[in-house]
Amino acid sequence: MTKINIQQMMAESGVAFGTSGARGLVSQMTDQVCTAYTLAFLHGLGLAKPGQKIALGMDLRPSSPAIVRACAAGIRQAGCEVDFCGMLPTPALALYALAQGIPAIMVTGSHIPFDRNGIKFYRAEGEISKADEAAITQAEVELQTITGDALLPTVNTAALQRYRQRYTSLFAADLLTGRRIGIYEHSSAARDCLRDVLSALGADVVGLGRTDTFVPLDTEAVSEEDRRRGLTWAAEHHLDAIISTDGDGDRPLIADETGNWLRGDIVGLLCARFLDADTVVTPVSCNTAIEASGLFRQVIRTRIGSPYVIAGMEQMLAAGSPSVVGFEANGGFLVGNDLTVGGQPLTALPTRDAVLPALAVLAMARQQGGKVSALLAGLPQRYTASDRLQDFPVANSRALLDSLQSDDAAYQSLWGNELGAVARRDLTDGLRLTFDNGEIVHLRPSGNAPELRCYAEADSMERAQALVTLSLQRIAEAY
Repeated sequence: MTKINIQQMMAESGVAFGTSGARGLVSQMTDQVCTAYTLAFLHGLGLAKPGQKIALGMDLRPSSPAIVRACAAGIRQAGCEVDFCGMLPTPALALYALAQGIPAIMVTGSHIPFDRNGIKFYRAEGEISKADEAAITQAEVELQTITGDALLPTVNTAALQRYRQRYTSLFAADLLTGRRIGIYEHSSAARDCLRDVLSALGADVVGLGRTDTFVPLDTEAVSEEDRRRGLTWAAEHHLDAIISTDGDGDRPLIADETGNWLRGDIVGLLCARFLDADTVVTPVSCNTAIEASGLFRQVIRTRIGSPYVIAGMEQMLAAGSPSVVGFEANGGFLVGNDLTVGGQPLTALPTRDAVLPALAVLAMARQQGGKVSALLAGLPQRYTASDRLQDFPVANSRALLDSLQSDDAAYQSLWGNELGAVARRDLTDGLRLTFDNGEIVHLRPSGNAPELRCYAEADSMERAQALVTLSLQRIAEAY
């Protein structure tokens, strides 16, 4: 037996909790680290009961099978039973675990670079909270000898079947008849499931960009190459829309009939409207068109990360709101309570999901007899853009934000007079600056990788993108 102090292990390995699960370099995520995290989750949260089933899934990263084996070893060492759901979208695993009333572990790095991976943990009730994370980090566990050559468990396909059924039963079987929908498949864990669902709803599906090489598609920072691909695919294949997701299928990427990708927070707004939500919970980084639209009785702003959105949703449900949904700037959509859509039941799924918002956008376009692009016509004309500086040390990010919060000279040295006077500083998460002219620049260190993210909002897409480019260029020059 080897005794492991999780806090010490985190410091030594570099594998720590970010905005969504424990993540680190693949080289750091050794069998010992992954097994220890699994034991800390099960023992630290009091979930390790003899014979307790634990749902386990993974994405398509080449490093994921080895991590799954280590997590399975930890589940068995805790006296629990592995319920291996194979390769599937994260929300599919979460939905299955909620229905079965069992905890779950998802091996995924989501959209972060190829050389990294992660582990996401779920109680039987849903995603773990920040308090749960703290309990895991404070745990001490004892590891038995780990054998790295164990075979993957037999796959239980029930989770994927339930997830597909969730959406094929929610909509009419002819919803997408006559519609030609492209799927940007790349290495998404949702690619085959998406095809199955869209085909079952009558769509003529065109597969695009499928690869066995992992693609770290970030739905908040679409690459210039993917922008061009969208335009080319839409024209070449005469598509009505293009649907994609990030690596583990919990963040959507949706393009209209011209191949232009919609921003995730606008997709979230449209989905919340489709569901006739009373209350929307969303991070501070999302588009202010959500409030300006006047579509929702309440809009609650939180820090960035699904645990904060979920905590806000729970508070609103406890306060008696009849329908609560949440979404993030990446488009990941959360359903806080059971709803009825077109007379059909939609059960709660308080974790990020990509399929529901994609189908909601397609359904709205079909109902209105128009194109996906037409859905944006009635919304307030506020545009957001975002990008990131990669390999930007967290220490540099924190030094930058500290100086900008407290020193007007630092602000002037970075932007000069190009953005005008600052009207408001919002410190909810990072630093969000609102200027006298209504433009917004928001800087925040990533919780998952050494990156600095920049979000901007303005009255035109060109101006929002220019604000992001200018800000990141000036910061890179300064650091």
